[in-house]
Amino acid sequence: MPSFAERKRLVWGSWVVAFLDALINILLALTMDFCDVQTIHHYSCELPSLFPLSCSDVSTNTTMLLCSALLHATGTCLLIFFSYVRIVSTILSISSTSGRSKAFSTCSSHLTAVSLFYGSAILRYLMPTSGSSLELILSIQYSVITPLLNPLIYSWKNKEVKAALRRMTIKYLQCLSTEEI
Repeated sequence: MPSFAERKRLVWGSWVVAFLDALINILLALTMDFCDVQTIHHYSCELPSLFPLSCSDVSTNTTMLLCSALLHATGTCLLIFFSYVRIVSTILSISSTSGRSKAFSTCSSHLTAVSLFYGSAILRYLMPTSGSSLELILSIQYSVITPLLNPLIYSWKNKEVKAALRRMTIKYLQCLSTEEI
């Protein structure tokens, strides 16, 4: 387990890298020219949505955004992957079946949340900007839906939550079947 000083350096390092990445992308975005008043068809002003609206050359911006997205996606995904390799090897060394089951249950919750977030964010930032509704859906997925689902995802292993979800599903299905009649 890393010491407090090591964890502090990791946190500071992640903040510095994120700040520099944002600063570079913002400074490049400030150099873009926009000829007309235009509407961004998104609920938030994300950098890829600005590229088709600009009347200046955005190739440098696109390249920089691609590089930073790949760097962050690859870097964090590799850290998560190698962490899980260590976690799985530790879990496999647990002698009791119930202990292994509980540990894998906790890991599956985290992997579900991470997959939802990174999958949609990576797709959003690495796909070419086309103005399609898929871009909006992916933006909403990683910025709104995944954080809203986190409490539910991490509660799946709770027996009371499972029972409540089961009761709600049964009631919903009963309502559906009575409406059809």
